[in-house]
Amino acid sequence: DEVRALASMMEKQARIVVKPKEVSQEEKQRKAALLAQYANVTDEEEYPFPDPDEQDGSIATAINIGSEKSLFRNTNVEDVLNARKLERELLRDEFQKKKEQDKLQREKDKLAKQERKEKEKKRTQKGERKR
Repeated sequence: DEVRALASMMEKQARIVVKPKEVSQEEKQRKAALLAQYANVTDEEEYPFPDPDEQDGSIATAINIGSEKSLFRNTNVEDVLNARKLERELLRDEFQKKKEQDKLQREKDKLAKQERKEKEKKRTQKGERKR
């Protein structure tokens, strides 16, 4: 019984044939137009990177497709660059603050050392007077 059931299931599966999808001429034209449109996009247009020579920092991120501009603007590169710039500025400010604090601390240490020397000097002078 099991062998027959398996055989009948295999026969049913063998009979199932996937019919090829019929594509209309209009759909073929749409597909060809899309492929042609995206085939013209180069990597530089899709992923623009700033030139190191560029001084003003402005980045053209709009993708040109043929003669018309795309509807959306890719601002990822701009956002990343702005975030890095902001991070550098924050690090620079922190470094400057730390530098100032270190300078003040060195001055305090120097004054404290000088005061200790003066106290020691006075103490030794008092000791010598008593003798």
